[in-house]
Amino acid sequence: MKILIIDDERSIRNSLSEILEEEGFYVEACEDGKQGIEAALKDRFDVIFCDIKMPGIDGVEVLKKLVAEGIDSAIVMISGHADIEVAVDCIKNGAFDFVQKPLDLNRILITIKNATERTSLVTQTKALKKKVYGADMVGDSPAMQQVKDMIEKVAPTDARVFIFGANGTGKELVARNLHQKSPRSAMPYIEVNCAAIPSELIESELFGHEKGSFTSAIKQHKGKFEQAEGGTLFLDEIGDMSLPAQAKMLRVLQEKKFTRVGGDKDINTDVRVIAATNKDLVAEIAKGNFREDLYHRLSVIVIKVPSLDERKEDIPALIDYFVEQICSEAGLKPLKFSPEAIKQLGDRSWTGNVRELRNVVERLLILCKDAVRAEDVKAYV
Repeated sequence: MKILIIDDERSIRNSLSEILEEEGFYVEACEDGKQGIEAALKDRFDVIFCDIKMPGIDGVEVLKKLVAEGIDSAIVMISGHADIEVAVDCIKNGAFDFVQKPLDLNRILITIKNATERTSLVTQTKALKKKVYGADMVGDSPAMQQVKDMIEKVAPTDARVFIFGANGTGKELVARNLHQKSPRSAMPYIEVNCAAIPSELIESELFGHEKGSFTSAIKQHKGKFEQAEGGTLFLDEIGDMSLPAQAKMLRVLQEKKFTRVGGDKDINTDVRVIAATNKDLVAEIAKGNFREDLYHRLSVIVIKVPSLDERKEDIPALIDYFVEQICSEAGLKPLKFSPEAIKQLGDRSWTGNVRELRNVVERLLILCKDAVRAEDVKAYV
């Protein structure tokens, strides 16, 4: 665990550092607000202890600056007796807690324990939000801007969308953004990876089944259409869906109702369907592997997600985004990528697209020490 101490009194910095280092914490100390802000922006700390009264930039200004910069460390204000009202105001403005002088070891350790739990919850919440609602659409290249513009136009409607793109380009991210920007955003968003479900189970997975409809059907099961009622159903890798399931899917889209496996009752559905594939469906239709009528039902709007090789100008922005994301999730130290390293990454071909780039960035963050240089890219990529 990393702790930052910002205090202009050398005795407090030294004593607090010694105590915390003896407890096994990594500690960095700064003698004024300016140094403290620079340290907090340069590296990630779990807890920041900041004195309120300091010459130059005082603790209140440090707090406001760090909160404005989006620093998610737990900031604990160090206050004297006369600073209690100010410390309370600091908590209203984003501070986690305050400790009163003279500093008490037990009080500090309890504060650190509570702050650690809070930081962990913040990190988990951020990760959960990204999982539920989708991460940011990073990049301003012409190809990416076209995708963003299409999302803005299409999301407010109920039009079905077919997303095409190679593996790792971010088709799922496009689908999540379509849902999040739609009037259905408060309703369920359900994903189905059609390639991961055996053909004999796909109908049950999508439409549900009645008890006793087959050997292992020991109770009634609601399918993904019922789970997504009122919201969005994302059918990923739909090119791998079996022909019988495609026929049932076509009926749902035409009549807006379906029947559970083993059932005889029609169930009405109000679901927006978004589909995606990495296959050439025109070729699959010619081979008889995909129904042409289903394709036309699904492709009211078509969005082509560009490969990373088609949007290489976005690589620097993607690297910055992944550094922040990976370091936040894994607790790694953020490293700066040199211009030469970024150029080398931009010059190579990315067959695995954005997903491959993220893996490479994570690898370099783990294996490099102070910065990522051109020789590191040659050695590890």
